[in-house]
Formats: sequence, structure tokens, C-alpha cells
Amino acid sequence: MIQFVNVAKTYPNAHSPSLNGINLSIGRGEFVFVVGPSGAGKSTLMKLLYREELPSTGKVLLDGKDISRLRDSDVPYLRRQLGVIFQDFKLLPERTVFENVAFALECTDVSRREILRRVPASLELVGLRHKTHSRASELSGGEQQRVAVARAIVRNPVLVVADEPTGNLDPENSWAIMKLLTDINKMGATVVVATHAKNIVNDMKKRVVAIERGRVARDEERGTYGYES
Repeated sequence: MIQFVNVAKTYPNAHSPSLNGINLSIGRGEFVFVVGPSGAGKSTLMKLLYREELPSTGKVLLDGKDISRLRDSDVPYLRRQLGVIFQDFKLLPERTVFENVAFALECTDVSRREILRRVPASLELVGLRHKTHSRASELSGGEQQRVAVARAIVRNPVLVVADEPTGNLDPENSWAIMKLLTDINKMGATVVVATHAKNIVNDMKKRVVAIERGRVARDEERGTYGYES
């Protein structure tokens, strides 16, 4: 499903590449943790997946299509297939929970009838149906991240990309988010998670790809975190 082919990324004025010679394949339906020291290139790798950044060289393929060569006008259509979850939630604080999740559908011209069907189902999945009319600013951090998950999955994405989704959460809420991502994976979505959460990675025993100094240093089935917290 996903292929990085000889991918390098160098930012302007950088002394060294953020990524250099990345070759990586991720199959449909996999759950993959991306780990590594701070500054290793994990976030850059994730941004290439949802076309926030372009590679300096190489190809990023999604279902055989080189997404780095898409016209700008086609990028929104690519993102309709993806769900992206951020560490800092990126919610609209003065909008309700329903409005925040519905926004992901309104951007793609989904009918109001379909929005009224999909949003409650998504909120039910993350256990927040009872918070439908609450403002995002009124929620706890764990609740806000669950809204972010609901927003990411409301379009039934084939790929969910989560960049440090538990970074601002306590252990209990962190595990709740990982359970949601596991459930989404079991429903058929490919899930790629960049994280520093050592205990979660070690306990879940999923595939682990380690990035060090811009390169793939380790790729293990049922892997471990492999670094000090």
C-alpha cells in the first residue's frame, strides 16, 4: 500500500538531510510504530505520507501512485482517503464536538444527510456521543484527542497517520487512544503511528520501524521501542 523508494528530504539551510535513502514498504491493513530519537526524521516521514512535505528525491507511493507528483489541485482528493491525528489535536475550540468532526466532511461536499449519519456513528465509536453539543474548549485533553480521532475516521479512511497522538496525554488516556487505533486497524484501516511512548510500543508488540539520523535503522515484526525514555 505504502512505499518509500530511495526517499531523501533536505530542508532549506539545513546542514544535513532530515531523511536520507529511505526504502520502506507498509502493506494494507498493517499497524506500524515509527520510533527513534528526537530529530531523527519521524515527523518528516509522516508529513510525506499526507503530502504536507515533498521529498527532495525519491518516490512516495500510495497504492502504486506517486503522491509526491500529484498536482496541488489533486492533493485534497488524496487526503479524503486519509485520517491524520496530531499531538496538539488541532480542533476549533469554540465549535462543538459535532461541528469539529463534521468539518472534515463539509470540506469534501458530503451531503448534510450523510453528515448527520456519519458524525454520530464516529462519536459513538470513540465514546463521545454524550459530548456532541459541548464546545471543544470545554473538554479534557483525553476527550479532545478522542474528538481528533473521530474527525480522522469519519471519512472511513484507508490510512490513518498519527504523529505523537499520546504526547500530551496521561497514561490512562494514552492507552484509550491506542485501543481506538487498534479497533480502527481491525476494521481494515492501515495505521502508522510515530511515538516516543516506550511502554505502549513494548506492550503492543506491533511492527516497529526505527528511524535514526534520517535512515531506517531497524524494522522488526513484533518489535520493541529500543531506546531509553
